[in-house]
Amino acid sequence: MSALDMILKQVSGSPDTVAALAAKVGIDPALAEKGLAALGKAHDEPGDTVALASQKSPLDPAALQAILAQLGGESALGEMTRRVETSDQLSDFASMLDRDGDGSAIDDIAGMAGNFLNRK
Repeated sequence: MSALDMILKQVSGSPDTVAALAAKVGIDPALAEKGLAALGKAHDEPGDTVALASQKSPLDPAALQAILAQLGGESALGEMTRRVETSDQLSDFASMLDRDGDGSAIDDIAGMAGNFLNRK
């Protein structure tokens, strides 16, 4: 199970994984990972999260909006980001995973999970 799957379970309170989220939206899990990464990065930027994420993702705004809806909306996305950044158990791990140094490990975790899925 990827770190992103663990975070999704914490935020949603359900056993959903990235693969389950992708199935609900009707997209490939690797694309869901990229969409989550783009949404996570765009959430902290000023402006419309979905519009900003669509500029940095291969997914169209409708697919990104569907992912966001499955997460539970903007507040759940913010909670997901907050948990990665502030969790005692994940904070050191998240800082190690923040490869691009942007202060958020969500995009980096999703990228690593996507790379893992693409190797199979």
